[in-house]
Amino acid sequence: MSTPIDRMNELLKGRGMSRRTFVKRAALAAAASSVILPAARALAEPPEAEGRKARGIKGKHDLVVAKGSDPAEITRKAIEAMGGMKRFVKPGAVVLIKPNIGFDRVPEQAGTTNPAVMAALVALCYAAGAKRVNVFDRPCNDRKRCYDRSGIRAACEAKGAKVYFVEGWNAVRAKLPYESPMAGWPVFRDAVECDALINVPIIKHHDLTELTLSMKNFMGVCLGDRGEIHGGIGRKLADLTDFLKPELTVIDAWRVLTANGPSGGDLKDVATRKTVIVGTDPVLADAFAAEFAGVKPGDVPYIAEASARKIGSADLKAARIRTLGG
Repeated sequence: MSTPIDRMNELLKGRGMSRRTFVKRAALAAAASSVILPAARALAEPPEAEGRKARGIKGKHDLVVAKGSDPAEITRKAIEAMGGMKRFVKPGAVVLIKPNIGFDRVPEQAGTTNPAVMAALVALCYAAGAKRVNVFDRPCNDRKRCYDRSGIRAACEAKGAKVYFVEGWNAVRAKLPYESPMAGWPVFRDAVECDALINVPIIKHHDLTELTLSMKNFMGVCLGDRGEIHGGIGRKLADLTDFLKPELTVIDAWRVLTANGPSGGDLKDVATRKTVIVGTDPVLADAFAAEFAGVKPGDVPYIAEASARKIGSADLKAARIRTLGG
């Protein structure tokens, strides 16, 4: 009766290979796999990044609130009142202007950032000497439909922006200088490696956080399962904002989605407010936008968290606020 070893020897002999040769080749394969497989895993895993460095740029005011009959015009006036785009965008800079393009909605439904506000910002960045202006988001609905139906792709490309999609292969893992639930989270590389970051949310109702404002808008640069961010969302969005450190926050309040957010869809939920809010402190800008929408800033979990940890200030009474228009 043949043993398993006898059967193996017969098989190897039939293939023109001695047992010694087989053992040698198996050993070489094992040694190679011990090097190749960890290397492959390392290549598949995004590298760590420490986040953007705070540039400490201040505007002429803490906040500028501009009102008027033309969304592009009040955007330009608000930026000018803050000291002009050249204060924030230097010649040769690669700029990210991050809108909310989360849902398959037209501008009138107030589910996405106003394209006229976006186009005005793109033009101002190029006028300040930007080398390239990037525009992207990670939509919840079909991304092509979101980009096209929002009007943002056409409006921004007409001003020379590069409008493209967030892709999973181009990511870094967030590394923060403190213990954080966002540590290791995959973030789109182009949101971290830009020279200037301008965050441009639209004010929307949200059933979990009361409102979607600038800090929540940063979920659109996160990869992975973003639904996991919803647990302990206040801490996570505060840390994410601290990781990204935007130079400028421009909150679109031309139209405000007052209910059934963040996706919206029903025009009866939309209030036309014809306002743009601009600031350098995203926490302060969100606090003002919350009050503007009739919500106490402390009831918005990420505002409360970021303010308590002094990532920014929610003290509107101490803020220097300039209002333009009536």
